Amino acid sequence: MDITNPQPLRLAVVVASNREGRFGPVVADWFTARAAEREDFAVDVVDLAEVDLPTALSHHPAPEVRAELAKVSPVLAAADAFVVLTPEYNHSFPASLKSLIDWHFTEWQAKPVGFVSYGGMSGGLRAVEQLRQVYAEMHAVTVRDTVSFHGVHGRFDEDGTPKDPEGTGVAARTMLDQLAWWAHALRDAKSVRPYAG
Repeated sequence: MDITNPQPLRLAVVVASNREGRFGPVVADWFTARAAEREDFAVDVVDLAEVDLPTALSHHPAPEVRAELAKVSPVLAAADAFVVLTPEYNHSFPASLKSLIDWHFTEWQAKPVGFVSYGGMSGGLRAVEQLRQVYAEMHAVTVRDTVSFHGVHGRFDEDGTPKDPEGTGVAARTMLDQLAWWAHALRDAKSVRPYAG
């Protein structure tokens, strides 16, 4: 816990896949349970299967688009940090995630982003490397360590528990520790001086 600001960090976990038959909820349930064990985070989940943002951006969105944005924009704005939980589709990340990113700007600024990825042999890491470039443009800071599941369908038991709970637990803890450090540092800095973005 940060002694200068005892309020827990608001952590928004973005579940990026909206694909039919997606495996994302299994990974998300495991990860959010790990994050919720910590006293330094208050966890919110943004599940993009429950949001329908168009790819056509507008400065004057229609009422139905504003209604969709109202589901996610306040959560992103209130967050001190983000974890993006993403699969890898065709060596990249889902279009649903790109729409969420592109519909927002100040909500991402001067905040840290961590990644939990999953997929085939690469474990979603190619999606993560592309997302690092995208989030740099959003003035966000991505943390170095990630949680990655290659061959994801064989990595979890039927009850949603990783077959390697120790290794995945260490990876999650390391990433969350880095995320907390950056989130505290940036929240404290912004309390003294607005970000010049």
